[in-house]
Amino acid sequence: MKLGMDDPVEGWDSLDRVLETGALHSLFQPIVELDTNRVVAYEALARGPEGPLHSPVALFAAARKRGRLSELDLRCRCAALEGAVAQHLLAPLTVFVNVEPEVLDVAPLADLVDFAAGAPGELRVVIEITERALASRPAELLRTIGQVRDLGWGVALDDVGAEAASLAFMPLLRPDVVKLDLRLVQERPGSAAAQIMNAVNAYAEESGALVLAEGIEDEAHLRLARALGATLGQGWLFGRPAPGAAPSFTIGELTLPDSTFAADRHPGGSPFACLPPAVLLRRSPKSLLIEISKQLEREAARLGETCVVAAAFQEARHFTRSTQRRYQQLVGRTSFVCALGEGMPEEPVPGLRGATLAPGDPVRGEWDLVVLGPHFAAALLARDLGAPAPDGDRLFEYALTYRRDTVVRAAAALLSRVAPRALPTSLSGGSRHRGGRYSLTG
Repeated sequence: MKLGMDDPVEGWDSLDRVLETGALHSLFQPIVELDTNRVVAYEALARGPEGPLHSPVALFAAARKRGRLSELDLRCRCAALEGAVAQHLLAPLTVFVNVEPEVLDVAPLADLVDFAAGAPGELRVVIEITERALASRPAELLRTIGQVRDLGWGVALDDVGAEAASLAFMPLLRPDVVKLDLRLVQERPGSAAAQIMNAVNAYAEESGALVLAEGIEDEAHLRLARALGATLGQGWLFGRPAPGAAPSFTIGELTLPDSTFAADRHPGGSPFACLPPAVLLRRSPKSLLIEISKQLEREAARLGETCVVAAAFQEARHFTRSTQRRYQQLVGRTSFVCALGEGMPEEPVPGLRGATLAPGDPVRGEWDLVVLGPHFAAALLARDLGAPAPDGDRLFEYALTYRRDTVVRAAAALLSRVAPRALPTSLSGGSRHRGGRYSLTG
């Protein structure tokens, strides 16, 4: 049953009782190493008590309408870890736990940290996120990822391939595990699948990240998952969600890549400060920087939906009408675009994420443009020298870099300053990544 606007009062009362009594539990679905057929992890899938709020679809829809989503999300994560300990899903096994994108700014990890510290044995955790979490709450997500990595936990990017934005954000989020959307293995391959796998395989080769295919229900799905480059699998072929471990599998260990490959755990410095000490700096008037910026903007438009663009203009007044027209076009062609500057509104043009800069913010003295995609990374990072001159002749020292690690850090520094925005209703459903297709019917 999925609750709607006309559902009876009893449904809402049930939600209150669920939250007040903690009547939540998790089922666990095995994640299998395809080459050895060993189970190396389990994904925790939220369930309510028997009744109208048993399924995650109804449960999260009810919590969203009642404004209690953050409370439900925290209780689900605690139930997942408590259930994992109760079922002895400890090292060498790993537990995958979801984070709801809408509550990143109001759902601190303190309770989970305390629980993990007191858990018997070694509790290994991978936090699952989706690309829409970064699109809606970039600063909060980057902060959460930093906390997760400080705990020694891993990060998985879920539903890769469901939206082009997942490919755009993948280099920035630096996940340890890339989870392929189930449609990639359940539908006939096409050009979109080829584009996804080009990006995913390039990232996995560079980072050592693991590729996990969801929705494997038969041998044909398994063959396609292997062909797509997956080394891990999840789906009905291996087991449906259950209260505890799947007894038919030998236990293995999930080895995540070295987390030092990931971007800065706590971004917040300026993009210019991300440049390596030995980088060659040049001096240029602002007029040349504008032309270099335009060229990078054209490159971003060519990359299309697999691209993230972040820019800093010092002050909102430098975001001129001609610049606004260019950025309006970028919004229509790329996955995510943000513009920062002192006095910049939250939405300078429709669809563009804006953020104001405090006068003392070091980014206030910079002219920055970052373009990041699966196969391309470039950043113009410039610092105002402060010499009096007409605007177009103001001098900057700058570097134009294509070093991916530098570009990723610079992008994170800018996105860490972008305020949250509410998710559209069509994107805010909590059921897919809390069990997806198999959790609702299995």
